[in-house]
Amino acid sequence: MARLRFIFPLMALSLAAPIATSAGADTLADIKVQLGQLAADFNSLRAELSTTGSMASVGGGDALQRMDAIEAELSRLTARAEEIELRVNRVVSDGSNRIGDIEFRLCEATPGCDPMNMPATTPLGGGAGAAAPAASSQPAASTGGPELAMGEQADFDRAKEVLGQGDFRGAATLLETFTQSFPGGPLSQEAYFLRGEALSQLGETANAARAYLEAYSGDPQGRFAADSLLKLGQALGALGQTPEACVTMAEVTLQYPGSAAASQAPMAMQGLGCP
Repeated sequence: MARLRFIFPLMALSLAAPIATSAGADTLADIKVQLGQLAADFNSLRAELSTTGSMASVGGGDALQRMDAIEAELSRLTARAEEIELRVNRVVSDGSNRIGDIEFRLCEATPGCDPMNMPATTPLGGGAGAAAPAASSQPAASTGGPELAMGEQADFDRAKEVLGQGDFRGAATLLETFTQSFPGGPLSQEAYFLRGEALSQLGETANAARAYLEAYSGDPQGRFAADSLLKLGQALGALGQTPEACVTMAEVTLQYPGSAAASQAPMAMQGLGCP
């Protein structure tokens, strides 16, 4: 199966945030509100015309003229909403393709992984995990977040305990089982990140990079997103994919300014000789 040449500027990082527009431009939410208001005005005027006639004066203007103006504004806002939707779809498609490319490259670097039998990449923003909130080590019931499945917290705590004991192989296995048993759950991002840490300790850099990628792509605005992206860049550098590593770590400083990961990224880039 032919794949595109790998490039990873991580444009998909903007997916979890609202699409930026020029100053003063309508957001999609604003447009939806305005569409609702205009539709209500339009229906009100139409009802008034049916009872008072076409020359009724409403708000200082002819009712038909106001209806024409409202129809024109409805058309403009509808076109604007469609334009934003197309932009979002393009970004999602581009980001998903790039994530698929890096998964393909990591599979090539992993012994026993067959790139021809890789599962399809889950579209960014379209899967259950994309909307998952930031991971937390506390039960969701105490934070107001999504409810945890029965046994989810206990299994997660057990995996963390094994990791803390220095049993990296056992922890990696437990965390892999956890992410398969509770896909897209509120603890998934942290579980993937911790699995990457365990695999790194075992020297399985390619598998660790895939775990960090899962942690980042599942929730680009989650609590572990910045650290996952930094660790992914470092793993790519260790695998000899220096250009991709440099671009990935540069994105850490761009997308997560002020974070601990952003402060560490420049030094890591310097160590790789990044421009």
